[in-house]
Formats: sequence, C-alpha cells, structure tokens
Amino acid sequence: MHEIGFMQGRLVPQINGRIQAFPWERWRDEFALARANGFRSIEFIFDSERYQENPLYSPQGRAELKDLIATTQVPVSAICADHFMDHPFHGVSADQQQHSVDLLDRLIEAAAEVGAKRVEIPCVDHASLCTEADKRQVVTAVSRCLPRAEQRGIEVVFETSLPPEEFREFLERFRHPLVLANFDSGNSAALGFEPVHELSTLGGLISNIHIKDRVLHGTTVPLGTGNANFPAIFSTLAKIGYRGPFILQTARDPDDVGVAIRYRNLVQSYLAVHFT
Repeated sequence: MHEIGFMQGRLVPQINGRIQAFPWERWRDEFALARANGFRSIEFIFDSERYQENPLYSPQGRAELKDLIATTQVPVSAICADHFMDHPFHGVSADQQQHSVDLLDRLIEAAAEVGAKRVEIPCVDHASLCTEADKRQVVTAVSRCLPRAEQRGIEVVFETSLPPEEFREFLERFRHPLVLANFDSGNSAALGFEPVHELSTLGGLISNIHIKDRVLHGTTVPLGTGNANFPAIFSTLAKIGYRGPFILQTARDPDDVGVAIRYRNLVQSYLAVHFT
C-alpha cells in the first residue's frame, strides 16, 4: 500500500493567509490529528523564518519530535527545506553559500536522527535554476554534503522548474544514487509540462510526489479544478513502477482536516484504479 501523507500545516489553520508555513502554535497537534484521521506520514517544513527555533535545529527539539513520533506512530517522511528558497546555493556570496551547505549538512543529520528518509531542496520561484552557472554552483555546493548523506542514508531530493530532460541531466551531474527528484503535480501543470512525458523521462529518479492542482501559469486550486491530469499521472506512475509516498500539498480550506481527508480519498481512488 502506498504511503499517503501531508505537508505540515495542512491539518491546522493557515498562518496569516499563507498557503505554506511552519505551524508554530500547532505543530505538535498535527501528529495526534494525523493518527486520529489515518494519515501515514508528515512532511516537515524547515523554512527561513525563525529557523533556529525549528525543532529540527536543536537536540532538544529533535528529542521532542522523536517522542511525538513514537507516541503517535506517525513518522516524518521528509524535510521540506523551504529555507533554501530564501537562501539558495547559487547566485550568492561564498559565505552565504557555505552557510547553506552547513545547514544542509545539519538537516541531513536531523533527518537521520528523527527517521526521515529525505531532505528536499526546492529550486523554484526566485530560487529557480535559470542559467548554466546556477546549475554548476548548486552541483558544486550540494556535492559537499553527499558524503554525509551517504553515511546517513538520506536522499537529497530536488524540486525544480526545469523541463524534464534538463532536470534529469541536472540530477545526473551529481553521479550519486541518493540525488533524486520530487515530482509536484500542481507545479508541473502550472508550467505546462505534459505529465506522461515528464514522469517517463524522470522514471526511477523520482523519490516522492507532491499532490496539488494548479491552473496553467496560475495558482493552487482545489484538486480536480486545475490543469493537473491526475488519470495520466497515476497511470504513468504505475507503468514506471513508482512505489514512493504521495504527500498532500493541496489548496487550503477552512475545513482543514475534512478537506485533507477528502483529498486523501481522491488519491486512494486513483491508486485503486491504476495500481491494481
């Protein structure tokens, strides 16, 4: 059975109208809510705001996080390091780049300690890889963290806005089996990528899936109301033998838990059709 989890914050109210942010007041509550409502994992957010207060950053915070995981039996599947959208590995000074390298090293250790399988680096929006120099800088910087990732068995997973062939070529520059891809169904739809071609091109390099829907060149919308072609996505994932998690990174709704359950059931219906 495929793991269906959610991006942290989706089971509690939005913060200041933001679609995604670390839920400072309610982050502990989400573990019990996930357990009570049948979600199998949480993708934990590490963003730039108050990052030194994030529980992943300190030994005390990680100890509390491990206690919550043990009590609820809801694991953290990944660390979504949104911090690197504000502090990318490219287009910055050598000191700034080294800060991000050091932080990635720290997050790899944190992931291993709390039982997460991957650390995700979003190279999207203003952190997009727009030039050859951007790609070279990211490969050089992140490669310095790969010995630690290998030692700890943690995947380093990129999300980019690159076309599929270019994305695959970028990943292959690392020449490392732990450097993999995230596929985001909504971002792909917004960029106008054809999902059968994109998923087939990335193939076995796909580590995990973010489930969302977006309109072409536009914003996130409720599942099924945008341009994401979910039948084609799930059919192709079945054909390429995808066995990883599906993480709900969906549009927000005042009924936080209720809409998450509805979206999970929709994903399960696609899995039942295409993965049986």
